Amino acid sequence: MKEYDVTIVGLGPTGGTIANLFALNGLSVLILEREKNFYPLPRAVHFDDEIMRVFETIGITNDFLKYTIINKGTKFVNSKGKIILDWPRPRKVTINGWYPSYRFNQPDLERQLRKKLKKYKKVKIIQNSEVTKIKNYKDHVEVLFKNTKDKILYEIKSKYVVGCDGANSFIRKEMKTKMDNLGFTQKWAVVDLILKKDKKNLPDRTIQYSNPKQPATYCRNVGKRRRWEFAIGKNLNENIILSEKYIWNFLKPWLKKSEAFIERKTIYTFESAISRKWRKGRIFIAGDAAHLMPPFMGQGMCAGIRDISNLSWKISHCLKNKHNEKLLNTYQSERFSNVKEYIETTMRMGEFVNSIGSIKITDNISADTQGRKSMKSIKPKLGKGLGNKKDKYRGIIFPQFKFKKGKFLDYKFSKKPILILSSKIKNNISKKINYFRSDKFNALSDYFTKTKRIGFIIRPDRFILSSIKKPKEINPLIKKNINLLN
Repeated sequence: MKEYDVTIVGLGPTGGTIANLFALNGLSVLILEREKNFYPLPRAVHFDDEIMRVFETIGITNDFLKYTIINKGTKFVNSKGKIILDWPRPRKVTINGWYPSYRFNQPDLERQLRKKLKKYKKVKIIQNSEVTKIKNYKDHVEVLFKNTKDKILYEIKSKYVVGCDGANSFIRKEMKTKMDNLGFTQKWAVVDLILKKDKKNLPDRTIQYSNPKQPATYCRNVGKRRRWEFAIGKNLNENIILSEKYIWNFLKPWLKKSEAFIERKTIYTFESAISRKWRKGRIFIAGDAAHLMPPFMGQGMCAGIRDISNLSWKISHCLKNKHNEKLLNTYQSERFSNVKEYIETTMRMGEFVNSIGSIKITDNISADTQGRKSMKSIKPKLGKGLGNKKDKYRGIIFPQFKFKKGKFLDYKFSKKPILILSSKIKNNISKKINYFRSDKFNALSDYFTKTKRIGFIIRPDRFILSSIKKPKEINPLIKKNINLLN
């Protein structure tokens, strides 16, 4: 029976990204994908600066950037076109080293992820593969799957299995866990179009139309792609709504039929739900298999990639460095509260769109002297897990800094944690520890000053494990976290 370190079920953005992260760590990876090819039409259209750091780690940013545009933000308007809330995305690099928000076409991302995977000899992709059963043992997992064409059954062994197989996850069902509905469920039509030529009167930002009679969303996507989404009333026939007559009538305020063609039209049920369990023995779920949220914040795919960024280094550490597998229990405990805050904020945003702005979305809203309201993006901390919960910097993402030659600091700790110290600290540090002093980064020295810290222990997913106030704390923290650090 063929054996792998990790088997991944599903080769969408989440599955493709975690496969690359595992391969980067030298693990043998099997990917089982039900479909013959990736879905060729638009689905996810947004990711943020945190996610770009993950793409940077796996090495696809140089090729992928040309298929993206910088997202300028979102405006919420009422039925009369008046702006009731602005959510700007500044066109400047954030502490993560990238712009705060990007637009993309999902097939372009999946193409880049698969292209990268082909370079790894220890990665195998089997398409037309449907998983039929999983046997969870103490030291391995046995996976049974069949070829969807000839129905031939196969069986393999794997140290771990990660289900990235979407909202109707087979892996989640095999784990016998349930999804808790958080309260937001609505049917919306999603229409993707390609303009035949540039149309200057279309907004260059996302517009949320807060109109109780017809809540809707407009998205400026890559190139000549544009997307409209609109809520469906309970008594409306779905077939009628997806008819060209209905769609072009809806689009009349913005477009004529002669100015674009429809690339995709479908109906989604926007849901808010989260799985009770994300792990059972050696089996894990991530992305839509673990949680669902409405698309108003563009965080669905982002949340999935945050999941696997957290999980991948922990599984890799257990396999490569023989770390205690209790480490893996921190996956759900850290990610659950983080993603739940995104879901709940997104739900409130959806209710805001449906109610002409009468719902408070977040505390990150302020008004200028003229009463114009503006919202900032949320950045939730990780939940309870690794590190001291009393450390106020624990669970916060660490900023990204550039060397003078343009190389990012991230490459220093893409595979294992790193101790980053102020250059002013002269303590002798064990050579067994991966560490870096701040001499080459004025911005990093400024960060030490701002935070009143002399050092940080940073995890491979770029979140702070521990902050260090005094030199005498260095060695005790190293000793405490030695299994993670070396």
